[in-house]
Amino acid sequence: MLDPIADMLTRIRNAQAAGHPSVAMPASKLKYTIAEILLREGFVGRIEKETDGVHPSLRLWLKYTTVSPTKKVPAIREVTRVSKQGCRIYVKKSEIKKVKNGYGIAIVSTSEGVMTGSEAFRRGLGGEYICKLW
Repeated sequence: MLDPIADMLTRIRNAQAAGHPSVAMPASKLKYTIAEILLREGFVGRIEKETDGVHPSLRLWLKYTTVSPTKKVPAIREVTRVSKQGCRIYVKKSEIKKVKNGYGIAIVSTSEGVMTGSEAFRRGLGGEYICKLW
């Protein structure tokens, strides 16, 4: 696996498209931090670390909004990886823009840790633009 963060985002995107209640993936500190941001911002229901064998895994419980008795809409409508393995994208504080006019979030890895774009803007920090979702 070349890009574990892209793999995490793809697993979330595919699980929500299929309507699964949860999704599991290999765990890492960065993935857990991103999952905590998604939990805090209300995009996932809960997160769990599982250590069944040698390799720990991370399970995210996905959120859906019920539109009708037969249809449910995922909380995460779109997720996009911005900074990729072969082309890293770094932004200054002034270059951090709102995602979908404030309805979405940007996730930025700064010198003080991984945080949302609005937190990084408030603290006056720039960094690697990991992904954006809404």
